[in-house]
Amino acid sequence: MAEQQRQRSLSTAGESLYHVLGVEKLATADDIKRSYRKLALKFHPDKNPDNPEAADKFKEINNAHAILNDPTKRNIYDKYGSLGLYVAEQFGEENVNTYFVLSSWWAKALFVFCGLATGCYFCCCLCCCCNCCCGRCKPRPREGQDQEFYVSPEDLEAQLQSDEREAGGDPIVLQPSATETTQLTADGHYSYHTDTGFN
Repeated sequence: MAEQQRQRSLSTAGESLYHVLGVEKLATADDIKRSYRKLALKFHPDKNPDNPEAADKFKEINNAHAILNDPTKRNIYDKYGSLGLYVAEQFGEENVNTYFVLSSWWAKALFVFCGLATGCYFCCCLCCCCNCCCGRCKPRPREGQDQEFYVSPEDLEAQLQSDEREAGGDPIVLQPSATETTQLTADGHYSYHTDTGFN
């Protein structure tokens, strides 16, 4: 319930904290400080021990001063109001502008347009970055050039097995040991010799 109340109270006007301190929106840091000190003394809980409303007002004054005294938070509050401060809490102060740009109507319209124009959002990104786009936008090779083709590992394994069967030779199942030497024979084949005399 409290979270819903907070969500409803967020605004983009950025004026209520100035009203809490009783200053104009164009007030300087000194004006804000002066007004804060005057109101803090007036509503301090030690001066008003029997008044719970004064304690709430004091908290509100401290919150307004903390935000308006920090130049970054004041800038965010002036541009985007309390909603901007909430976004800064959630995503960080450096990401507030990005959040509001991406949540604007034209950014959403651009996103929808790209999806409709390309047929899918994934292809749109790959088309710009990799010329992929499911193969539709890939540049065609020139006349006389060989096209690149993909050979799957299963096809390659089947080709190797058929080549071995056609050759008729026994497959090598052992690796040479450290005592074996390898020599190239005159017909271009390797022959393996060991100290034991086997070929």
